[in-house]
Parts: sequence; C-alpha cells; structure tokens
Amino acid sequence: MPWPTRDSGMADAARDAGAAATAWTRLRRDRRARTALAVLGAMAVAALLAPVLTPYDPTTQHDIVAGKSLPPSLAHPFGTDPFARDVLSRMLHGARVSLAVAVLSVLLSATLATTWGGVAGFVGGRVDSAMMRVIDGFLAIPRVLLLLAVVGVWQRVTLPVLILLLGGTGWFGVSRLVRAEVMAVTRREHVAAARALGASDARLLFRHVLPNALAPVLVAATLGVGGVVVLEAGLSYLGIGVRPPHASWGNIIQDGSSDLFRLWWMSLFPGLAIAVVVLACNVLGDALRDAVDPRHLPGAND
Repeated sequence: MPWPTRDSGMADAARDAGAAATAWTRLRRDRRARTALAVLGAMAVAALLAPVLTPYDPTTQHDIVAGKSLPPSLAHPFGTDPFARDVLSRMLHGARVSLAVAVLSVLLSATLATTWGGVAGFVGGRVDSAMMRVIDGFLAIPRVLLLLAVVGVWQRVTLPVLILLLGGTGWFGVSRLVRAEVMAVTRREHVAAARALGASDARLLFRHVLPNALAPVLVAATLGVGGVVVLEAGLSYLGIGVRPPHASWGNIIQDGSSDLFRLWWMSLFPGLAIAVVVLACNVLGDALRDAVDPRHLPGAND
C-alpha cells in the first residue's frame, strides 16, 4: 500500500465534502423529506407561537360547573376537559413542552453517543473493549424499566431532570453505530495523511474523523425525536413525566382517561398530534438515510 500523501488526503477530504453536498441535494429533492419538514415546521411554529394562537389561558378554569367536559364547538374547537380548561389551548402549550423535551433529550443523547462511540472507535484496544462492555450492560436493561426505577427515587420530577433522564438513557445503541463509523473513517487516507503530518489525536478525532462519521447519528436522532415524544407521553400519562401545571400531550390524555368514551376528544386530538409527529420523524429519518446512503434508495439493488 503506498504511503499516504498530502494530495491523497486532500482528495479524500474533497470527496467527503462532495458526498455531503450530494446528500443534501438528494434530501432537498425528496418529496417525502419536504413534506415531513413542512409538517414538523408547522408543529414547531405553532408551539413557539402558542401564547399568540391560544384562544384561552391553558390553566384557567372558566366555569367549573357549566364549562367542564364540553364537546368540540365553535367556542372550544377541541372541547374542554373535566376542569373546564380549553383543550386546544392546552394542546398548543403542551406542544412546546413535548417537543422541547424530545428535541433537547435527543440532542443530549446524540452528544453522549458521539463522544463515547467516537473515543471507543478511535482509541481501540482495551479501552474500546471496556467501553463497549459498559454499553452492553446498559443495553441489557430495558429503557422503560430503567426510567421507572430512576423516577421512583424522586417524588416529583422537574422538566430539566426529565430531559436528563430521557437523554441519558437513549444513547447506548447509537454509540455502537458511531464506533463502527469512526473505525471505518480512521482507515481512510486523509486521516492517515493528517496523522503523518503531525496532527494530534484530538485534532484527528474532532476535525477529521467525527465530522465524517455523523451520518448515522443524524438519522438516529431524527428517528429518536419521534420515539421520545411517545415515551414522554407515556410517562406523563402514568403521572411520572410532565406534571401539572405544565401541559403535555400525555397528561392531556390522562385527564380524560376516567371517561374515555364520553370525553373522546381528549384522547383523539393529542393522540393525532403524537401520531403526526412520529410519522413525520420516521419519514424524514428514512429520507435522510436514503440521502446519506444511496444503497437504501428504492431500486438501488435491482
């Protein structure tokens, strides 16, 4: 094998940059990706503008006798809950909480997975083996069981703690993907050329290796947002996630669970919102996977 040169390293780096540009172009031309981004963007805008768009205060009990458990109407398009609160207002404010918890926890998971998997794959040897055994131990414990055990220690979980718990328990599998990608990237000529030119290990890892190993992280993070939305909704429904006075899609459903058939709107509308976000995240994740790896495109293996 010829000794890597500066020119071969630059050619490798240019090829990586060209591949990234091609992937971005392919993603922009994908109708699925555009549709999913439009849906998620609309959800995000509605959540950000919740104080402006909401017709009522989400915590105000307007008429606890005559205004409770009202079905959808012109005055209350999504009905009211058993506490006479407007469900549409609570859903818009709940979107801020549910989406913020999902996005922030996924960002934390992606950071942890990239750091742990990047170090393990780059260093290798006994360090890699020890770090992967730690991951094996965490993966042996179901995530929901781990969350329930940790949440059980506290009587009340705040939003920052919930984000830390969801983010701190969702990165184990992704770290394996990062490790495998890092091990593949470190064998490329531009990394060998940078090492031969005297680049430090930290510069090699953070400048030349990790930026070219982030494709699986981006795909996993996109899919992970939908998964965390469902997980947070489930925890909030059980009463151990987001708790009043904060509204989330999960605890809105829980408020109407005492009479599910009569208060059908309290399960229908938040459930549809959760389904739409999860579907959009899955579609965007699939499109992103196809963009970064053309082998997954329909007909690529024909």
